[in-house]
Amino acid sequence: MTPWTQPLRILHLSDTHLFGDDTLHHGIVDTTAALQRVLARADTLEDLDLVVVTGDLGEDGSVGSYRKLVALIEPFAARHGARAFYVMGNHDDRAAFEQIVGPRDGTDVVRGFGIVRLDSSVPGFGYGEVNPDKLDRLVESLMFSESDQGTVVLVHHPPIPALTHLLASLELQYPQLLLDICAAGGVRLVLCGHYHHPLTTLARGVTVSVGPAVAETCDITVRRGRHRSVVGSACALVEIPAVGQGDPRVTVINAPSDRDGEIVFEFDEAQVAAIAAQAGPPGANAA
Repeated sequence: MTPWTQPLRILHLSDTHLFGDDTLHHGIVDTTAALQRVLARADTLEDLDLVVVTGDLGEDGSVGSYRKLVALIEPFAARHGARAFYVMGNHDDRAAFEQIVGPRDGTDVVRGFGIVRLDSSVPGFGYGEVNPDKLDRLVESLMFSESDQGTVVLVHHPPIPALTHLLASLELQYPQLLLDICAAGGVRLVLCGHYHHPLTTLARGVTVSVGPAVAETCDITVRRGRHRSVVGSACALVEIPAVGQGDPRVTVINAPSDRDGEIVFEFDEAQVAAIAAQAGPPGANAA
């Protein structure tokens, strides 16, 4: 029996939004405690191969926030015999990330699966972009990959449409370019974050899975044009069978607290428009 007969098992975390000190996220959420609660909830999972965190690791851009993240994630991964991978999000600081976590992009092979990390962040903005040089490197890495079980791409900004007006203004630019490369290159799964709620779908024949957030949850029932976030933390167990043995499977694991559902923040239409104008692509919201 080869190791490829068992599914690749991934613990998918995203949007931890940690601080280097004891600051509360939006004055309400202790994101360090939220991450600890999520990891405790997932600790009984067995046969994990990877622990991935798909961006917005830190909230304040401090070296301390990344030290805190690594101090929590790495022992968990080691205890489970898993490898940990991280990607940048729009809230992350490149210099601090590189100092503590390492390179912002990269390619690895785990149990015959290619693992590609892409930095989709645009400094100073909330929207995402994978520039042409990175796309060219992705094509090259997929063409010459030593993986025989397909590839998993890790990127913060999802290459699929958002469900709220605010997130739609902060989407990945030109997602079809990334999806076309993934579809042609044998990518079996794209794991993302950014939206703060779970969402899994097919796009150009590629499974795209947005992980739930650790910090707080986007409430997609909010009235159109507004944006609301509530207390709630979760992760996902991702299982990818060997080639020819089925499609990826994603199971959300909630880590409840006694404050779940409490509003963290709510933006009205004017606030959403202002954030979109400031953090979205330049000129996108021009009249």
